[in-house]
Amino acid sequence: MDLNSDLGEGFGRWTLGDDDALLAIVTSANVACGFHAGDPTTMRRVCAGAAAQGVAVGAQVGYRDLAGFGRRRIDYDPAELTDDVLYQLAALDGFCRVAGTRVTYVKPHGALYNTAVRDEAQAAAVARAVAEYDPTLPVLGLPGSALLRCAGEVGLRTVAEGFADRGYAPDGTLVSRREPGALVTDPDEVVARALRMAVGGEVVAVNGASLPIAIDSLCVHGDTPGAVALASRLRTALTEAGLALAPFAPGDLIRP
Repeated sequence: MDLNSDLGEGFGRWTLGDDDALLAIVTSANVACGFHAGDPTTMRRVCAGAAAQGVAVGAQVGYRDLAGFGRRRIDYDPAELTDDVLYQLAALDGFCRVAGTRVTYVKPHGALYNTAVRDEAQAAAVARAVAEYDPTLPVLGLPGSALLRCAGEVGLRTVAEGFADRGYAPDGTLVSRREPGALVTDPDEVVARALRMAVGGEVVAVNGASLPIAIDSLCVHGDTPGAVALASRLRTALTEAGLALAPFAPGDLIRP
């Protein structure tokens, strides 16, 4: 099982989360690429830290929306969205190369992630950017989403992701952050949900229904209060449940 977290989400003098501490815990880092969060100095620092810790680096691409942290939907022309994703992916990969590593997967952030669950045009635009840049890069996304379907259609490897600290709607999508039940904040509940997904193959929706879910990566958000302690508990619980933790896309398996 892979354990991932969103990192590098500070900007200038504004900091968010403890990137260094999380890099010592997670196996994959979704690094902000400067559009919804992050800046060149932050990107370089996090890529260097990930390389030193042996953590896989994923490009967390998002809408051009620093003010809204990428959590506001934008109606893009698909060709423009492809170009924006390509721009972010290449920028992060440059800092990875300087650090002696590479981008090994792509995961959309926030509103782009959620929009690409259902919006075929935006999902296809993201998949097209990844395929044009490097067709060996996997795409990390929600099981059953348009994003993973479109990525598969252009020959990309798809990786299904579960969220330990997010609420699920009865249809298997994530509850909107504007609605009750979107965030799971009790540490014991987060750990229990993570184990239920990773070991039992199911998640409980906000209406109490049990939904089948098969995942290869588990996400804990880096901006969640107490994220470091929570990620540490998750790592321990998953290991004690007999799951070996490793990146789903280690660099040496993607490109020499």
